[in-house]
Amino acid sequence: MESNIEILVANESHIPYVDIILNTIEVAAKIRGTGIAKRSPEYIKQKMIEGKAIIALFEGEFAGFCYIETWSNKAFVANSGLIVVDKFRGHGLAKKIKRRAFELSRERFPEAKIFGLTTGLAVMKINSELGYVPVTFSELTTDEAFWKGCQSCVNYDILQRTDGSKCLCTAMLYDPSKHPEDKVGKENSEDKEESENKESAENK
Repeated sequence: MESNIEILVANESHIPYVDIILNTIEVAAKIRGTGIAKRSPEYIKQKMIEGKAIIALFEGEFAGFCYIETWSNKAFVANSGLIVVDKFRGHGLAKKIKRRAFELSRERFPEAKIFGLTTGLAVMKINSELGYVPVTFSELTTDEAFWKGCQSCVNYDILQRTDGSKCLCTAMLYDPSKHPEDKVGKENSEDKEESENKESAENK
């Protein structure tokens, strides 16, 4: 089964999976008894259209999902909504999806800090392997639009009572400036610089 699971950057052709994605996320949150920032179908569709989502499929059947979003004028990237369908768990799929989302973030936004909020130990372990470290909320984006997304979480009152300084979630951050060995971001930056130099020369 594992070898037949495709992990893809989602696009418009994957829009029919939006409803099952959102339902799977909601059900999983209820079972765990944890909070979750709800997203609308339109929001997830837009992520697919923009090429900012990862979807896992087993012979066309939905298996897992994750999406990325930029904040603070692209200074930060968040990897959110990581979910794996129950029947596909136990094969390391969450790690593969998370890693691909991480790679997509580095490819598209090589200079951005990547962060996430989670209550799940498994996700924390995956993040640690990728180079994330636990941080205080003050080290994350100050973009109000991001924190507004937490309003639909059952634990939002905790965030309010602490003036946005803490909640049940653990904040984790990957700072590319502290990982000079990261070739993905470095190569992408060099390609971008070369492209910009070429474009500048052509416009002279």
